[in-house]
Amino acid sequence: MTRAFLFATAAATLIAGTALAKAPQFDTSAPIAYLIDVNSGAVLFSRDADRKFPPASLAKMMTSEVAFELIDSGQLPLGKMCTVRPETWQKWHSQGSTMFLSPNEQVSVENLLHGIITLSGNDASVVLAECIAGTEESFTDQMNALAHKLGMNGSHFGTSNGWPDEGRTYVTAKDLATLAKATVQHHEKLYKKFYGQTSFSWGQTMGGNAITQDNRNPILGHVRGADGLKTGHTEEAGYGFTGSAEQNGRRLVEVLAGMKSWNERVQQSTRLIQWGFNAWQDKTLFKSGSEVAKAKVQMGSNSEVPLVAPRDLAVTVPAGLSLTRKMHVQVRYNGPIKAPIKKGEEVAQLVVTTGDTDPQVVPLVAGEDVGEAGFFTRAWIGLKSLLGMA
Repeated sequence: MTRAFLFATAAATLIAGTALAKAPQFDTSAPIAYLIDVNSGAVLFSRDADRKFPPASLAKMMTSEVAFELIDSGQLPLGKMCTVRPETWQKWHSQGSTMFLSPNEQVSVENLLHGIITLSGNDASVVLAECIAGTEESFTDQMNALAHKLGMNGSHFGTSNGWPDEGRTYVTAKDLATLAKATVQHHEKLYKKFYGQTSFSWGQTMGGNAITQDNRNPILGHVRGADGLKTGHTEEAGYGFTGSAEQNGRRLVEVLAGMKSWNERVQQSTRLIQWGFNAWQDKTLFKSGSEVAKAKVQMGSNSEVPLVAPRDLAVTVPAGLSLTRKMHVQVRYNGPIKAPIKKGEEVAQLVVTTGDTDPQVVPLVAGEDVGEAGFFTRAWIGLKSLLGMA
């Protein structure tokens, strides 16, 4: 059973006024657009965010995420050398974006990731996939398993590089935002190392000069704090982009797709994320480690568990809005929560609604371990329940 509990202390503090907050308005020519505030989980703009569409090179975000998972778990060294199979080179050396790899060349995982993320190399994506899983088909199984784990229920991957495959590969804007958020939050060091590079050099011209290619990220160098993520383009998909920037500790993620030109992608992605920073602001509700409420525990050594903020929890509101404006705060969890419970385990959510904006949901975690109740305690609890005393 799901129980939603009003947190009375927060509600008394925050529900002080009567004026409703009006969500700032924005429009874009992008057929698909989605903007979220990572800190609060707020959706700032959404247009057709659940529509399935071909991702083109945006699929390489998942290729990189699979590699990041393996690297951070110790299963894939950055220095591991991968061989460029002649068959792979033959197929991909002139198909779309390329890293300019050579047949039988030995390339490290680290350099292949630069080739995928900065250069959008179709060849680099397949070489890395084959190096990790033996075949690209086996690697896409890993991509889809990770997508399922992340909750990307509207997406499926049939290739490692997003090349058109008769509709087998598709994504949604919501799913790409989920993927971007996971990359930023779960792999912070790798994200900083590989995303946001302005250029990368690999391969040589006929004259022996190094080939340097620029990152196609349209907000990099144009929006303060921009540091990721990935562009995509095919005739089938149009021009797409998943981007992120951080300003004063506040991070936004945007997804745009289906645009008609390079210039439109630059203009619309820049406008959307700048509007997100200018028209909205974060307000901290609870500091990291603060106790927000308590939750009932079933069959535990304690009858309650403190619910605490795993990080500074913020709510996103229109710029200039004071927290004395009307705001509803609820603590929501499936309860009573069954023991055992581990400290730091996400067991509840804080749901905040401000005026006509969408509800914002942020996690709450257990503030302490709660073990299972002993035999006699469980027997007493069962007897009380049987007698209607519980």
